[in-house]
Amino acid sequence: MPQIRISEAADLLGVSDDTVRRWADTGAFATSRDDAGRLVVDGAALAAHAREHARTASDPTGVARSARNRFVGLVTRVVVDGVMAQVEVQCGPHAVVSLMSADAARELALEPGSVAVAVVKATTVVVETPGSRA
Repeated sequence: MPQIRISEAADLLGVSDDTVRRWADTGAFATSRDDAGRLVVDGAALAAHAREHARTASDPTGVARSARNRFVGLVTRVVVDGVMAQVEVQCGPHAVVSLMSADAARELALEPGSVAVAVVKATTVVVETPGSRA
C-alpha cells in the first residue's frame, strides 16, 4: 500500500499541509507514521478522497458525447498562423493545448477569456510514475 507524506498529499490535492492535517484530524482519512517517523496517508484513501471531492466547472454545452475526458475552462491563449491555430485552455490547474484549423478557431470565436470545453478522445494515454522515494 503506497504511503504519501503530508506535504506530498497537500501538493497533489492543491491545498496546504495544514488543510491535509485538518482533514485527517476530522477523519477524512487515516494517518500513520512511516519508518522515519513522518506522518503519512494511505495512498488508496487519499485517492478516494481526491475523487470524492474533485471539483470541476459544469459543462456549459449540454451536449452528450462518448468522450469521457471533458475539461471545462477558460481560453488563455490563441495563436493563429496561416491555416492553423493553437488554442490553450486553462482547466483548473491544468492547461490543455489544441491545434486546430484557423477557420475552426474563428467559427468558435475563441479568444482569451472565452469559456470552452476541451474534449479529449485518445487511443493512447501514457501513465508515468515517479522514481523511488527517498
